[in-house]
Amino acid sequence: MSFHVVIPARFASTRLPGKALLDIHGKPMIQWVVEAAAQSGAVDIVVATDDQRIADAVRDPRGKRTSLAVMTRGDHASGTDRVAEVAVLKKWSADTIVVNVQGDEPKILPAVIDQVAKLLHDDARADLATLCTPITSLNEFLDPNVVKVTKADDGGAMYFSRAPIPWNRDSASTLISQREFPAAQRHLGIYAYRVEALLRLAQSSPSSLEQIEKLEQLRSLQAGMRIAVAVAVAVPGPGIDTAADLERARSEMR
Repeated sequence: MSFHVVIPARFASTRLPGKALLDIHGKPMIQWVVEAAAQSGAVDIVVATDDQRIADAVRDPRGKRTSLAVMTRGDHASGTDRVAEVAVLKKWSADTIVVNVQGDEPKILPAVIDQVAKLLHDDARADLATLCTPITSLNEFLDPNVVKVTKADDGGAMYFSRAPIPWNRDSASTLISQREFPAAQRHLGIYAYRVEALLRLAQSSPSSLEQIEKLEQLRSLQAGMRIAVAVAVAVPGPGIDTAADLERARSEMR
């Protein structure tokens, strides 16, 4: 199985400007992500960025002489669009598998990257693949910032939502009275794409469900694309969106 890793990274983050270059124990955050991805089975790693400072900061731990960075346009609406531009620039074939690894997850696990790539590789019907992990607390279940996913018996995603799904009707009639969530799964923001599907998504407009929930993956489902979903072999550390997240990561990685 062969696959590529693309790490989209922009400088102008809304909540934490320049976060890709923020220091974590002597390395910029983006470099931690690169080094984790380098331990996966990816044939190569690309940092897709619109900022020369990020391009200059990343180093290939595998020792290859070619640059890790590919400069992309500055007007992309999402990381998916940035990954799609790399696929075009690299002239990857339609059936090439690309894993989109978020640039703000310095604790991403190589095994998780390998897993999502293999999940797509092994499901010939799937256009995309992603992962989830069981929800373990009521607060997590009710939190709209925690994206939930439900899947069919054949492993395909049925729906993604910020709402608490699936809802146990018999145990509660209101949000504050709910106490049971045995089947709830948290979606992890890692994706594997076949290039054909990646380009199709990048060329399409946001769907109505995507605009309501503000979840880009709903564009794929609403277009009839199959998203393979599996429980992650391990739970990666949380991403970094705020200054508090950064300090927590520094403490945990000390």
